Amino acid sequence: MIAVDTSVLVDLLGESLHAEAATNCLRTAMLQGPVVVCEVVLSEVVAGFGRSAQLVETIDEMGLSFSALESRSAVRAGEMQRRYNERAKAAGKRLTSPRTVPDFLIGAHALLQCQGLITRDAGFYRDYFKGLKVIVPSA
Repeated sequence: MIAVDTSVLVDLLGESLHAEAATNCLRTAMLQGPVVVCEVVLSEVVAGFGRSAQLVETIDEMGLSFSALESRSAVRAGEMQRRYNERAKAAGKRLTSPRTVPDFLIGAHALLQCQGLITRDAGFYRDYFKGLKVIVPSA
């Protein structure tokens, strides 16, 4: 089972230059097994696009399934968020674009409940979720 990050769904649902790469990547992943979204990704996409019922239907038509976060993933996400905040503070960095809990929930879900994550934000997920198979759509 492979998880999909919000950035990839936005590429697919919007008018993105990355849509073709995202489509090809999803097709390849689906040949290997189920591809899923968690509630965080679903809520972020709905927040960005609206049309919730239509979006859920579109995601179903794409062949994506839903995989809910388990408590162990939520706990790991909180631990990684705390580590992120501590690293930034220790480095004396002011966070101009801070990572928020949803980023960590998506990563923890993919690490603990799936076998990988399709995302365009590879650097962040590789840094905080060691051992997570990160799949980046490419043209």
